[in-house]
Parts: sequence; structure tokens; C-alpha cells
Amino acid sequence: MDRPDAKAVAAEALAPVKALEGCRHDALPQEALESRQPIHLPGLVKDWPAVAACEDTRQAAAYLGQFWHADRRLTVFVGDEAIHGRFFYKPDFSGFNFKSGMATLPQVMQKLAQPDRPAKEATIYVGSTPVDDYLPGFRAGNDLALNAEAPLISFWLGNATRVSAHFDFPDNIACVVAGRRQVTLFPPEQLPNLYIGPLHATPAGQPISLVDFKNPDYQAHPRFRQALKAAQTCTLAPGDALFIPSMWWHHIEALDGFNLLVNYWWCQSPMYMGAPLTALLHGILSLRDLAPPVRKVWQELFAHYVFEADETTAAHIPEEGRAWLAPLNETLARQLRADLLNRLNR
Repeated sequence: MDRPDAKAVAAEALAPVKALEGCRHDALPQEALESRQPIHLPGLVKDWPAVAACEDTRQAAAYLGQFWHADRRLTVFVGDEAIHGRFFYKPDFSGFNFKSGMATLPQVMQKLAQPDRPAKEATIYVGSTPVDDYLPGFRAGNDLALNAEAPLISFWLGNATRVSAHFDFPDNIACVVAGRRQVTLFPPEQLPNLYIGPLHATPAGQPISLVDFKNPDYQAHPRFRQALKAAQTCTLAPGDALFIPSMWWHHIEALDGFNLLVNYWWCQSPMYMGAPLTALLHGILSLRDLAPPVRKVWQELFAHYVFEADETTAAHIPEEGRAWLAPLNETLARQLRADLLNRLNR
């Protein structure tokens, strides 16, 4: 039953994502790739053969089947009709409101094509799955000319599902092959207004907003109204794409009975650098519960050596003695990681 104060987030009331018309998948504009704001790219991949070949589940099964790596099994999330497509926690946060299992792509596509599935299989979702490992050859005709180092290319498929607002560290271009998707985005500074859930147990690896966008509880989450003032949104049709900058929160709702998306993740930073979320967790372990005066001192140390560091930070130390205070390269990063592992294992 809806609460008296509940009201679904109305896309038409939110600011639209800036659109950049006329872009092509073989000539991506730097304006989009270097933006720190989301960019809607209508029709970017409309010429991909997959877009024409995947208009419904049965057509998609035949098209994708020619690339399917037959000895591979997918991780599949399945939820009953009571979750209304929203992959989330149980009410007491003792676990998740869905189950996971393994299946082949033909099995998944067969299930998605069944209009009379049991209620316990109402929602089916395959999350981030490497294209080259599971669909070798797919990118020969369906790819982006992305000038980035070691991008991760994944596919996502399912029926009408909702993925709660979360962030990703890499930049991201999401390309819709089949079905429509409604995306709502928030800048990184809206973190306090999105009511983020646990860090240790997440539905798909990233911390998520606890706000139900279909039925927001403004009594439990009053600051979410502030987040909506900063939100941007767009609806993606087959052939459209969306650039999502690093660290932007994004809520994604698949609107149709069959949806297929391919996305590209890449980092502006070198691959040898560590994951910032790991540093955050280590900070919680070693800093958060210090006495406030001591924590303040460490805040100043982090400002000096990390957040405000520049060429003057270690200028008083001879170059050969700077070690990790010098600009990191792959060798220094490996040495630093080895030292950290030794320290953590003491």
C-alpha cells in the first residue's frame, strides 16, 4: 500500500541531461568523453547490427546465439513479483530480496521469452558480463571507437528491472541495444542526500541509495527532495547512448519486457593505481573511530600528502629519497602495494 506522502519520482519534473546530436559510434566526440557532466548521445549506436537484430527476445536469442561461448554459464539474478523489479535488501537487511544462480544464455533467453513464467521468476536480470569472454565476435560489428586504455566492455540483459542509484569509479558509456531505459543521475556531492546503504554487503558490488524511486518515503529520507533538485534524467531508446562521468550517482530503470545494454568502462588514471574505495574502507578501519582531536590531525596529514599534494610537497627531499612521495609509476605502485600488504598482515 502506498504511503500518504509517497510519490514516484516524476521524470518530467527533473532537468534533462544535455543531448549531443549527430554523434557516430566510429567517431566519438572528445566533448563527450572529457565532460564532467552526463551527456545524452541519441542514435550513437543506431547502426549497430545488434540494434536491428534484437527487437524482441526471440530475435535477440537467435542473433546472440551465433556468438555465444557455449561452455560459459552466466550469473543470473531472479526475483519474484513482489519486488516489482527492484533488486534490493530484505526488510531487515539480513540478505537480499532476490536469488542468484547459474544458467546458459539460451536458458536465460528462453525464460525471458515466456509470458507465463511463475511468479517467483517474475524478474530476471543478468548484470555486468564481459562481452569478449561470453560473446566473442560480437564486437566485430558492434563496437565504439573509444580511445581509452584497457576499457572493460560488458553486457546487461533482462526484463523490467530497477537498479538503485549507485556510482562507478570509471567513466562509462552505456549503449542501449534493446528496450528503453530511464536514467536518473545525481552529481557526486549529493551523497548525503541519497541515503546510501551498507558498504560491506551490496546487491551488485557498489553501495546503493536506499530510496525507492517508485515510492520515495520523504519521512524516512527527507533530504532526498534536495537531491532531486540537482538531478538530471533522460530516457534512452534502442540505439541511444549515455555518457556517465566517474562518481556520478545513477539510477537505472529498464522499462520494457526485454532489455539489452552494452557499456564501456574506462579510467582516466593509470591501471596500476589502486581502487579508491579500498582506501575509504581502510580509512574507516584506522581513522574514523579515533578521538576527534587526533582524527583532525590525520585529516590535515591527508590534506597535505593526498588531497592538496603538489610539486612542492616533497621538494625539500632529494629526488632519490622521495620514494612514494614522488609521482607514482608502475614500479613505485607495485612497491607501495607490497608494503601495504605487509603492514596489513602484521
